[in-house]
Amino acid sequence: MADSLLESSAVDELQSVCRTAVGDELRSITYYTSEGVEQVYLRSDLDRTADLVGFAELERAGFRAQNLYRNSQLGEYRATVRMFEHGYLTRVIDDDREHGVWVTTDSLSMERFEELSAALKPVLREISLESEAESEA
Repeated sequence: MADSLLESSAVDELQSVCRTAVGDELRSITYYTSEGVEQVYLRSDLDRTADLVGFAELERAGFRAQNLYRNSQLGEYRATVRMFEHGYLTRVIDDDREHGVWVTTDSLSMERFEELSAALKPVLREISLESEAESEA
């Protein structure tokens, strides 16, 4: 896909990690940067009606918020979980670059949200390193 923000291997890795952590409760996976957004998975029983650009604009506020949370007594920022009538949205941001992923799910225990965010952090780090290597080449 020429307009893709991600290599196919990164898409596969995101899907694999989310599937492992969330299972059948996985609804969607969307990758975003400060300049773009790409839905990399949508469960077959859902419609493509979400305003991804609008969601991305809201989730980009997390780039700034993450910096504001630094050095708080709460510890290191890990993820944001938002509750909706029909599901949940978990946002995970890479610590060093302005990119992240939001994953929507059906209801999960807090432990599974924590597992999901912990599993996504190294994938985002790897995407960052691959992106940096490509830009230096």
